[in-house]
Amino acid sequence: MNSKYPITPLARRQFLCDCGVGLGKIALAGLLSGELTARAAPAANLLAPRPPHFPARAKSVIHLFMAGAPSQLEMFDHKPELSKLEGKPLPPSVIGDQRYAFIRPDAAVLGPRYKFARHGQSGAELSEMLPGLAGVVDHVCLIRSMHTDQFNHAPAQIFFNSGFSQPGRPSLGSWVLYGLGCETQELPAFVVMSTGSGLSGGSALWSSGFLPTVYTGVRFRTQGDPILNVSNPPGVDQQLQRDTLDLVGALNRRQLEAVGDPEIATRIAAFEMASRLQTSAPELTDLRSETQATLDLYGADPDKPSFARACLLARRMVERGVRFVNIYHEGWDAHSDVAGNVRNNCQATDRASAALVADLQQRGLLDETLVVWGGEFGRTPMVESNAALGRSLGRDHHPQAFTIWLAGGGIKPGITLGATDEFGFHAVDLPVHVHDLQATILHCLGLDHERLTYHHAGRDFRLTDVSGNVVQAALA
Repeated sequence: MNSKYPITPLARRQFLCDCGVGLGKIALAGLLSGELTARAAPAANLLAPRPPHFPARAKSVIHLFMAGAPSQLEMFDHKPELSKLEGKPLPPSVIGDQRYAFIRPDAAVLGPRYKFARHGQSGAELSEMLPGLAGVVDHVCLIRSMHTDQFNHAPAQIFFNSGFSQPGRPSLGSWVLYGLGCETQELPAFVVMSTGSGLSGGSALWSSGFLPTVYTGVRFRTQGDPILNVSNPPGVDQQLQRDTLDLVGALNRRQLEAVGDPEIATRIAAFEMASRLQTSAPELTDLRSETQATLDLYGADPDKPSFARACLLARRMVERGVRFVNIYHEGWDAHSDVAGNVRNNCQATDRASAALVADLQQRGLLDETLVVWGGEFGRTPMVESNAALGRSLGRDHHPQAFTIWLAGGGIKPGITLGATDEFGFHAVDLPVHVHDLQATILHCLGLDHERLTYHHAGRDFRLTDVSGNVVQAALA
């Protein structure tokens, strides 16, 4: 070691203060440049309306998500061959290496529990459990060849709603707001409601992920105040609240101009929206302005929480400019008594789902409103029966094939697309992946799923990841 230039011990504090490189000056310059940039270009209104990539057919979406996975074999996909095979296993060549959580691959086949018939001019084949849908089937596009990558509820629900199987990615509604902005100042642009017993995927289903949180879905309750604390507490009148909001808003805007953080813009927008909701939300949720004929059409009690009431509220929301409405109806997980599960859930949802389509059509709103109905995956052709778990005559999870339906908003009406094999096991004609469906929904809204991207963590992300094709056959 050369002792000509001895090393003098130097404390870290001395280095940061006195070194010729000037680390402190560099840090200060960085902070100042960021502040100057933020002041020169303050954050824009992230919810301002934006033009689509190309002319859109739909302006808004109502997504009726059937959490738990409805049995397509009892509702949409009639397979008489299963009745012939009931009690026997499927051929091993059909099942391949597929494994299930609660049944063996050689489990016996279970035939469909309900009768099917053809309806409408389109001749679509539906179960007797869907009399409501049968009445509007000529407005509907059935896709019987859906498939997904995910097998369990939480990842499959998150995948269907965000294009990725783990929490942290933006939901479909968030991507739509990011792409198109908002056309109403009185209500949230993305509203979420739920009916039933709970969601496996939780709030990740309507999260904005790594997008600014202004694009997150706003949860509306199904009874009482639609949003907690929307009413002023005792002793707080409108003037006091307005003065408080003005002061908080001024402080937040000063901070926004200083640092340019879009989350501050989200906070400002949230305070202002909360104030407007004190007037708009009670008016929206007061169904006494609806005619008795409309209430009867949906089967809705104005004062009783239900899927029917949520569907009617969804129609009222899109009338008022809400861009995206999610209604989650939980309870379709039929590991036991699939017949009873389908019967009970259809009684709760079929009439109102069909009424929503009919009501939108009558009001001239269906052409610009896309309605989506479906769950996260399908159910097995084989029976699930497990005495130890108290299960019998059920069906396990099945990602290879399931059915969804679409209506309005640029979708071709009165058609049935895709098909499964004679056992309802594999999609064999026009297979439609979840990413394909997501690309198609965006397309109806005038958004190119390959161009709708957001730069995060060093690369561009999109809803459909690296796959997805628009289902052209479904478009009007």
